[in-house]
Amino acid sequence: MAALTPRELPSVDRLLQDDSLKTLPHDLVVHAAREVLDEARQATKNGGWPHALDDLPRLVHERVVRETAPRLKAVLNASGVVIHTNLGRAPLSRAAMQAAQDAGLGYSNLEYDLGEGERGSRHNLVTDLLKRLTGAEDGLVTNNNAAAVLLVLSALAQGREAIISRGQLVEIGGGFRIPDVMRQSGVSLVEVGTTNRTYAADFENAITPNTAVLLKVHASNFLQVGFIHQPTGQELVDVASRHGLPLVDDLGSGALLDTTRFGLTHEPMVQTSIAAGTTLVAFSGDKLLGGPQAGIIVGRAAEIGQLRRHPLMRAIRPDKLTLAALGATLAAYVRGDAEREIPVWRMIATPSDVLRSRAEAIAHGLGAEVVETRSAVGGGSLPGQTQSSWAVALEANSAKALAASLRQADPPVIARIEDDRVLLDLRAILPEQDGQLERAVASTR
Repeated sequence: MAALTPRELPSVDRLLQDDSLKTLPHDLVVHAAREVLDEARQATKNGGWPHALDDLPRLVHERVVRETAPRLKAVLNASGVVIHTNLGRAPLSRAAMQAAQDAGLGYSNLEYDLGEGERGSRHNLVTDLLKRLTGAEDGLVTNNNAAAVLLVLSALAQGREAIISRGQLVEIGGGFRIPDVMRQSGVSLVEVGTTNRTYAADFENAITPNTAVLLKVHASNFLQVGFIHQPTGQELVDVASRHGLPLVDDLGSGALLDTTRFGLTHEPMVQTSIAAGTTLVAFSGDKLLGGPQAGIIVGRAAEIGQLRRHPLMRAIRPDKLTLAALGATLAAYVRGDAEREIPVWRMIATPSDVLRSRAEAIAHGLGAEVVETRSAVGGGSLPGQTQSSWAVALEANSAKALAASLRQADPPVIARIEDDRVLLDLRAILPEQDGQLERAVASTR
C-alpha cells in the first residue's frame, strides 16, 4: 500500500458524509473526526500512516464509541490481593447486587414507612441487622468510614479535646491522616504515650475538664513489632467509665468473622469491642465485611441518636443502592452464609490445594506452568499476613509488556510480575471466573 500524503486526506465535512457516521451525535463525531484527521496528517508527515483512506470512517466511529463507553470497567483480579483498594475493594455478592438492582430500577421505600403510610427513615433499614450481629443498642450508616469518624468527633467533641495514642496516628490510603480528619471536626488532638508504647495510665493522666472522648484507632494498614505496647480495649473502657467519657473505637476493617479460622492472625472484631463496653465502634463496609463502600457506626443508643440528629449526617448519608447492598450483605451473616455467599470470605476460605487444581487446569489450556506463591488480604486489613496460594506463571520476552497487554484484554486482567514472569494468582479469582480468565489471557498471546 502506497503511503498517503496530507493532500489526500479529506476535510472534516467530507468525512462526515459517510453513512456510518451520520447517525452518531454530531458534536462527538465532529470532534472525533478532527482528532483522527490531525493524527493522520501528522503521521503522514513523519513517515507514513498504517491505514488506508477507507479506514477513516471506521476509526472515527471507534473513537466515538470509545469516548462514550463507561470508564469504570470490570476487571479480573489476578494480583493475589483480595481486598484491593485500587480495584474497588470488596466485590459484592450476587444477593447484594440483586438488592441494589431491585432498589435502583424502580421506586423503593427508602424513606417511606409501609406500615404507617407516611414518611419513614432510611436509617432504620439496616439497624436491626446491625444490632443483631454486633450486640449494639443502635447503628447508623454513612458513606464511608472517614465520614463516620468525622461525624462522631463533630457530634461528640467539637470545640473540645480527644485523647489518642501517638502510636495510632495512622495515615490511610490517598494520604489522608487521622489527625487531619480530627482537625476538620473542630476537635483538639491530645497525643499520649510514645510511638511504640502507650498505657491506659497515659490516657487517664491526660484527662481534663475539656476532654470529650477517648479515641482508639486500629492500626489496620501497618504492623509494629518489637518493644511495643497499646492498652487493651477493656482497659480504655474502664478509664472512660471512671470519668464518664465515651470511648470511640475506629476498627476500620469491619471483621465480623474470626480470621484465625482461616490460618490468619486475629483481626479485632466489632462484636468483641461492643461486648467490652465501647461506646461507639466505627468500621468500613467494603473491607472484611465484604459489602459496599460505607461507614458503619454501632454502639450506645444515646450517642447514636446524637449522630443521627447532627446536621453533618445529611451530607454524608448513604444512598438507596448502598443501603440495599449493605442490607443483603448483613443478611448473609445473620443466616450464617457469609463464607458461602460473600466473595471476600469465599476467597479467603478457599483451601490452597483447591487453588492449585484450578491453576493447573488453566495452565494446561494456556500451555503454562503453575507455581506456589503467597496472597494477601489487603485493603488495610491484616497487615503482614499472607496465605498460601497458587498462580499460573506466564513466560514472555518482556514480562512488563505482557502485563500491559493483559490490562488491555476483555475483560482487563490485573496480574503481578515476579522473577521476570507474569503471575496470575487465583486467590482473588472466583471459580466461576476461571474460564473468563483463560479466554482473556489466550486472546493476548
